[in-house]
Amino acid sequence: MQQVLDFINKVTQVQFVDIIFAIGIAIIFKMLSSSVSYYIVKLFKLKAKSKKEITTSAFYNPLKVFISLLGMYLGIYFLKEPLNLSVKFMGIVYNIFTIISIITFARGLAQSFVPGSIITKKMLRKMEKTQLDSSTNFILKAIRVTIYIIATFLVITRLGINLNGLIAGFGVTGVIVTLAAQDTAKNLFGGLVIFLDKPFIVGDWIAFSKFEGTVEDITFRSTRLRTFENSLVNVPNSIIANESIINWSKMEKRRYKFNLCIELDTPLEKIEKFQKRVYEMLQQKEAIHDDSIIVKFDTIVDNGLNILICSYTDSIDYPSYLQERENINYKIMKILREEGIELAYDTKTVVMKK
Repeated sequence: MQQVLDFINKVTQVQFVDIIFAIGIAIIFKMLSSSVSYYIVKLFKLKAKSKKEITTSAFYNPLKVFISLLGMYLGIYFLKEPLNLSVKFMGIVYNIFTIISIITFARGLAQSFVPGSIITKKMLRKMEKTQLDSSTNFILKAIRVTIYIIATFLVITRLGINLNGLIAGFGVTGVIVTLAAQDTAKNLFGGLVIFLDKPFIVGDWIAFSKFEGTVEDITFRSTRLRTFENSLVNVPNSIIANESIINWSKMEKRRYKFNLCIELDTPLEKIEKFQKRVYEMLQQKEAIHDDSIIVKFDTIVDNGLNILICSYTDSIDYPSYLQERENINYKIMKILREEGIELAYDTKTVVMKK
């Protein structure tokens, strides 16, 4: 309490004009922060054409904060002699100013490596990519994490914490942390495997043992899937890295195949004519690959004759594939009726002995 009273006594002894001048410094820096930040960013962005492009820059807001903080620090520094502020107090003020500046600029630098930023667009152009994929997104996240880690160590150093002692402490607790973070380490390694192997990217339709859906995001820990029931599933990367993944989005063509069983007593002439008509029908369809068409008398089974019909279609996505398959099925049924061919049923003959 005595220290507070002594401080107030010192303040009352200071000329009023000194306090007004110090406050004026802080206010002027605050008022000029927007304009100064604007021209500094514009200086480095010579190609910027609009004001919005400059004000939305990652460093515009951090610069405004820094200039405002600088005004407050200079105002306090100006009052150092009039208020007879101690070296310890000024050291605390300087440390606060430095720490906030580090955090502010670290955030601005990290925001420069987000999707849609100018730096990201330049990276994509140099990598000859038109859009952000999972590998590039992984790199951006790694850069942002690295920036924040460096900023954290700078703040710790500024606070006067001995990093050697901190590292030694990590060595003592390292075993405990390792045991507790085994799953996290597996997920991080799994994310690295996904990044290097690139079995899928954001937007791909994938399927594995438990889940199937569209990839919405890939993080260090997990992969987010949007299922066909429109639910959202976060799958740990360690699970995906150990699974056999089907990437349906990488299909170049899709197979249409089924066996058609017709009655045993169907004349061979009708079978040959039916095969010819189905083959010609498939050839006429633009989405069907002609060299992949197979219409063959496959096998003879207990209750009928199996005709194998197989081809590949360009209709890759599931809705269009179902539509194409339905059209082919309708045409095959029409040919069956026109040729008077009946489908075989699963029948059994029972012989009764007297």
